[in-house]
Amino acid sequence: MLTRRTAVGGLALGLAGAAPAPRPQRVVSLNPCLDVILFHVAARDQIAALTHYARDAQASTLAQAARAVPITYETAEEVVALRPDLVLMSEHSAPATRQALARLRIPTAMFDVPQTVAASLAQIRQIARLIGQPARGAAVVAKIEAALAAAAPPPGAPKLTAIVYQPNGFAAGAGTLTDEMLRLTGFENVAARYGLGRWGNIGLEQIVADPPQVLLAGQPAPGAPTWADRVLSHPALNRIAGRMQREVFPQRLLYCGGPVLIETAAALATARRNVLRAA
Repeated sequence: MLTRRTAVGGLALGLAGAAPAPRPQRVVSLNPCLDVILFHVAARDQIAALTHYARDAQASTLAQAARAVPITYETAEEVVALRPDLVLMSEHSAPATRQALARLRIPTAMFDVPQTVAASLAQIRQIARLIGQPARGAAVVAKIEAALAAAAPPPGAPKLTAIVYQPNGFAAGAGTLTDEMLRLTGFENVAARYGLGRWGNIGLEQIVADPPQVLLAGQPAPGAPTWADRVLSHPALNRIAGRMQREVFPQRLLYCGGPVLIETAAALATARRNVLRAA
């Protein structure tokens, strides 16, 4: 969804005979998932800044590449100093920053969090058009579609029961993008049998009592593990190793769609192959 200012500019593009809107030259992202899309569809010199999360190896698939790109901590002061001609935001962007940019009439575009693959691909195309890079957007979409096709199981192959299990037992349930990715790559997300809705925590005791075939587990953060991380290495999980296979699903793949889906599809396909080889 675009803000009023950006939406008006976009409407002008559709008018017969209207001159194309100028391509934004200084684009700032204020959301980690939008960081990834912007990085892949924009020309390098169009990116004025990404969020600081882009450099976090635990949270972002861009951690290495983002070291060469300016970042902000999403404050209005930082954004204004960059003199952007477009700011990409989400409903999770700081309200104070959003309000300040509105007062200063800095062009912004607001995006929601896609809950399906189709919505995620549509968002890539929308952002690419908005920054004047539709061909780059189409190329990214094609790569994602190819990755999904490569990760799909053979027709008629039985599904493996699984849950995605992250620090503190956090998991993704039905109706999420993660749930759809599990289905597309040959898994049955059984989070609901532990009483989970869309998102929430599953107790370790529930897993031990009724394990799925596959535990797609996150990896503890480097250094001394936090209490939230310890559930991922609890000895109880080793005791049910004969009934449940554990495979790696990094936390950085859990929350974002867009180009992240390429790595997500590959990780899930690898997990499935590993389980079938071990059977």
